[in-house]
Amino acid sequence: MTRRLAQVAKKVGVSEATVSRVLNGKPGVSDSTRQAVLSALDVLGYERPTQLRGERARLVGLVLPELQNPIFPAFAEVIGGALAQLGLTPVLCTQTKGGVSEADYVELLLQQQVSGVVFAGGLYAQADAPHDHYRQLADRNIPVVLVNAAIEHLGFPCVSCDDAVAVEQAWRHLASLGHERIGLVLGPADHMPSQRKLSAARALAPDLPDEHVARAMFSLEGGQAAATRLLDRGVTGIICASDPLALGAVRAARRKGLAVPGEVSVVGYDDSAFMNCTEPPLTTVRQPIEAMGRAAVELLNAQIGGSSVTAEELLFEPELVVRGSTAQAPRH
Repeated sequence: MTRRLAQVAKKVGVSEATVSRVLNGKPGVSDSTRQAVLSALDVLGYERPTQLRGERARLVGLVLPELQNPIFPAFAEVIGGALAQLGLTPVLCTQTKGGVSEADYVELLLQQQVSGVVFAGGLYAQADAPHDHYRQLADRNIPVVLVNAAIEHLGFPCVSCDDAVAVEQAWRHLASLGHERIGLVLGPADHMPSQRKLSAARALAPDLPDEHVARAMFSLEGGQAAATRLLDRGVTGIICASDPLALGAVRAARRKGLAVPGEVSVVGYDDSAFMNCTEPPLTTVRQPIEAMGRAAVELLNAQIGGSSVTAEELLFEPELVVRGSTAQAPRH
């Protein structure tokens, strides 16, 4: 305790007695000094005394799986802006390969006494991933909102883009262009949005062969490897579970000397930044990021304010954006 007093006093430039007065809620300390002491506690990673927790900085954790895919910075911008309008400060937590894990970030956010957490893409979407850290948040009654399909049983409110409608739009678009051999590039087998996309495709085309479904890690390289397998099996239309996967598919076609869209049509998913600037510009299914991000923040803010919100999923309608990567199926 004395070490903590000394550290905080040194950080703020006041006496240990002053720090002690603040921690014990005693009078005779100016507001600005009190705030400085409480901020120093937060910065040094100490928990505030229980009676002072209501005055904590209104921080909200925003946990993202990566920043390589432009969809995640786009979500961060919308969610961060909506939080700021409510006087809440987003704390951006991005996982990096071999770096800080999602569970570690949750630990850090709990130490910082955050008011709530928004997860946009993460382990909640993977059935086989560890989920204990979500239980920790639930046990402490921390408001949480998840963006895009979660596994069952977590019990948090969720804001999602409708994966089934997305695949339906992409599939019907390719079918209307005469494509009969349509393949899918999806994420890992336990990834919920990918599972939903596959179910939707099977509902539309019950005879979809297993070899027309390729799985990949969510990256350009993953998309290229998966699409190469599909092209070897004679697929002419490829529906991808993200835009970077779709750019990988375009590259795979080119490496095989196939023209996009002349010989192979590719559809992405997200409509993230710059997809209209690719060569060819990418046909993709747009997630309504603005509406989803705002809804997520409204749900979070309602919980922070003490209202109970439904743990059901809010489904948002995507929109097919037709550009230059899809065309009539080649006639053989």
